[in-house]
Amino acid sequence: MRIKSLVAAMAAVASLAPIAAQAHAEENPWMVRVRAVDVLYQNGQSGTVQDLNVKAKNQWIPEFDVSYFFTKNIAAELVLTWPQQVNITAGQGNTNIGKITALPPSLLAQYHFTDLGAFKPYVGAGINYTIFGNRQNFSLPVQVEPSSLGFVGQVGMDYMLDKNWGLNVDVKYATMATNVQLVSTGANLGKLTLNPWMPAVGVTYKF
Repeated sequence: MRIKSLVAAMAAVASLAPIAAQAHAEENPWMVRVRAVDVLYQNGQSGTVQDLNVKAKNQWIPEFDVSYFFTKNIAAELVLTWPQQVNITAGQGNTNIGKITALPPSLLAQYHFTDLGAFKPYVGAGINYTIFGNRQNFSLPVQVEPSSLGFVGQVGMDYMLDKNWGLNVDVKYATMATNVQLVSTGANLGKLTLNPWMPAVGVTYKF
């Protein structure tokens, strides 16, 4: 699977717009959000990766997402950012041994609870596809795999200040992992299981 598969999936969602609009014509079906996300890597380890205490360092990243509402309760959300640098550390002193990049788009199906006035909580679930770049950018002769495909779950809420603008609080959890390999032979040295928690705050705009 490639990132273009996620884009194609969102395009398929958009192609259903005329059908959904007939059933939900009283509201514009599009919503966008901008968030600041605290990426908290869980850093599960195995093999030599565990012996060397290889970890990804927690970080803040920007996030932009686009949602399409099929009905007032059911929506699809495409979560985007640009490639983010991830610091990789090793040893008991957590010494920096290099930086890779990660591009982690997600596509989720959501259920929105809409009978609580301005307070609009939601839950979501879907897939995360992370592309790793600069895969050999280490002081050690190792590399990581090119991508990771996993599950992502989500809970959050919008508090709408008016019919268009709102404040957003959101927490996502994604299953994300990569094997660490020797560059020379491709031998597997163990797995780094990132599985980040991603609490976020942001701004919502409903068209």
